[in-house]
Amino acid sequence: MTARPARDFGTIRYEVAPDHVATITLDRPEVLNAFDRQMCEEMAAAWRLVKADPAVHAVVLRGEGDRAFCAGLDTKKAYGQPDDVWNHEDPGELLSPKWQKVWKPVVCAVQGMCTAGAFYFLNEADVVICSDDATFFDSHVSAGMVSALEPVGLMRRVGLAQTLRIALTGNDERVTAETALRIGLVTEVVARDALWLRAQEIAAAIAAKPTAATQGTVRAIWESLDRPYRAAMEQGLIYTRLGNPIGMAEVAEHPPARPEPRLR
Repeated sequence: MTARPARDFGTIRYEVAPDHVATITLDRPEVLNAFDRQMCEEMAAAWRLVKADPAVHAVVLRGEGDRAFCAGLDTKKAYGQPDDVWNHEDPGELLSPKWQKVWKPVVCAVQGMCTAGAFYFLNEADVVICSDDATFFDSHVSAGMVSALEPVGLMRRVGLAQTLRIALTGNDERVTAETALRIGLVTEVVARDALWLRAQEIAAAIAAKPTAATQGTVRAIWESLDRPYRAAMEQGLIYTRLGNPIGMAEVAEHPPARPEPRLR
């Protein structure tokens, strides 16, 4: 079985490999993979493809080029909002798999610069790894802009204190890969030339498991963030009732290989 032809997009690349992993590559390296309205709309379309395709079990999200994973919103191009201020939309809703109700696991691979709106991607990925040259910062306040959206998701990853420091120091501080690992922003740091391969390995290992189990796990954990403890537990119990019979039947019919667990 060979990889499918890449879907034709203008600002991203989308392809599905035989291991049931879809790869989405931000492909505007000339502007540090900054997103404009076209990229936002194409990302939403890509998430819909992921959601609808039973052959896709997991996703790798990455950025083309050596300088940056993503520099946030392309401020040199007008994003374009409706005249009615009450109809303005947050670009993050289009970039986000969770806003699009995609529960297939997403592995995000970060290299180089990651700033401002790029946190939309990190905040809603399920596994984030980075190269040893990655740096993270939020440039909003340095440009005189309120940093009010990305920190909400970031706070769920690294806590209030670290989020406030990143949001308020703007361009004056950059979180290194080592610090990102220490504060829990990423779970692994690898050499730059190994980044994409390692992300693919993680995603493929996840994709090899029954998707009924992995999607239910992702959904239960993410939705618990918006619920009180008891309500989250009750909702999670419902998901075990829905997903377990399907996933366990698949494992019984096709027992997986048992590789030696990888230590990290």
